[in-house]
Amino acid sequence: MSRAWCRGERGAVTLWILGLCVAVLFLGGLSLDLWRAFATRRAMAEAADAAAIAGASGLEETELRQGVVVLDPRRAEVLARQNLADQELPDGVTAGDVQVDADGVEVSLEGVVDLTLLRIFLGERDLDVAVSARADPRRSP
Repeated sequence: MSRAWCRGERGAVTLWILGLCVAVLFLGGLSLDLWRAFATRRAMAEAADAAAIAGASGLEETELRQGVVVLDPRRAEVLARQNLADQELPDGVTAGDVQVDADGVEVSLEGVVDLTLLRIFLGERDLDVAVSARADPRRSP
């Protein structure tokens, strides 16, 4: 091989390797941060489900003794909020809300997932996560 040909190609492999490293870092960050976001969302959904079910068990006792399933709104909200307070919520949960109507209980949670490796590419942005769960009381067959 002549030296003239090699001089024109000096550093091309280094640039390829650097580009490949950046791409692998981005894909690794994407997978790591998305996995954390999915895990946080799943934990928040489980917490909201448990609180909604706890709230839906707040039935009017006098009506229940007569075989009628009627939700006691005040008791349902207290039970749902107490269940949320007793749980170990995942890091990043920023807000929670309990809504009770005549038919059931809806629990909503909002949170933020801090990005780690993707912060290199996206800056100081975080990922917002929101879940909600609804439970309606009903009489078992």
